[in-house]
Amino acid sequence: MPTPSKPLAGLKVIELGTLIAGPFASRICAEFGAEVIKVESPDGGDPLRKWRKLYEGTSLWWFVQARNKQSLTLNLKHPEGRDVLKRLLADADILIENFRPGVLEKLGLGWDVLHALNPRLVMVRLSGFGQTGPMKDQPGFGAVGESMGGLRYITGFEDRPPVRTGISIGDSIAALWGVIGALMALRHREVNGGQGQVVDVALYEAIFAMMESMVPEFDVFGFIRERTGNIMPGITPSSIHTSADGRHVQIGANGDAIFKRFMQAIGRDDLANDPTLASNDGRDSRRDELYGVIDRWVNSLPLDEVMQALTAAEVPASRIYSAEDMFSDPQFLAREMFLQARLPDGKPFKMPGIVPKLSDTPGSSEWVGPALGEHTVSVLAKLGYDSKAISRLRADGTV
Repeated sequence: MPTPSKPLAGLKVIELGTLIAGPFASRICAEFGAEVIKVESPDGGDPLRKWRKLYEGTSLWWFVQARNKQSLTLNLKHPEGRDVLKRLLADADILIENFRPGVLEKLGLGWDVLHALNPRLVMVRLSGFGQTGPMKDQPGFGAVGESMGGLRYITGFEDRPPVRTGISIGDSIAALWGVIGALMALRHREVNGGQGQVVDVALYEAIFAMMESMVPEFDVFGFIRERTGNIMPGITPSSIHTSADGRHVQIGANGDAIFKRFMQAIGRDDLANDPTLASNDGRDSRRDELYGVIDRWVNSLPLDEVMQALTAAEVPASRIYSAEDMFSDPQFLAREMFLQARLPDGKPFKMPGIVPKLSDTPGSSEWVGPALGEHTVSVLAKLGYDSKAISRLRADGTV
């Protein structure tokens, strides 16, 4: 169970989530000490258990996404299942759910009901389009949120259709906003003497909030940012280049002093000392010329020599890492970004480490994602159900 040294110890979080956004939000809470009880359908549980690479029938992703959580199976379509949930929520601090808006209301578990049951409860609601507006009832996954929120439009090369990032970034960003909102709501409750409230996170808005200067640029100049491949117009130089041995490196030399050091390091004192390139606006107006210079330099050397020169000149840069690269990298290892754990059969495996790093009250992983319903009996017992009552709930399909 959570130790008192963790910053969220003492908080009780109930998760009614599946797949990514809701479960990722509650995973963060669990890593930092909250007691997280994940409510799953007895009929197979969270579909994430079967997503991507499976080990003996269970997703490796599941073991990470559900670490430190307790699994309680509960049929919310059954009246007694809803009664169990209400007993859980009566003293809970946070409820995290990512159903389509209206689902909980149809079950008689809307905000008005839950707030009356527990005025201190903070309810985090993650959905495609939020709890209001003309699109609220439509289904929306992270990919849809990324598209509507603006990310997909600007991702890719200008002569090709938009592309996606390699992960479900929309769901994960929405989860982060959900945790931020929950912590702000708890702050209001504990410090300002307020009650619980709803934290309403729409996936498309979670992405939209990350779109930097997109809104004022369009409003003031009518400018629509387009896909630009590996470069970032307006911030120069910052791009990916290919070395003589066919490897790739990201170079971010867009700081004024950094750019000068970079040009000196590659033997281009003429560009380092050119007053028209001393600031970003001048460099951006000549970006094609500068990227040509950088491309030719990187293309002439193997990646190791490129990195040595950049490191010596204190130019921010990184080769493009695969998972294999990360596993042996000294920085990843020094920061404990791989945690050793064991699968249910005892096989050792590595999980990603905890983020962020807290100096006094760090998070940790105590156990991997549990078996479906692994904690059903213990959770129900804490709620006051005896063995006969639990057997009856099992017999009638409630758990």
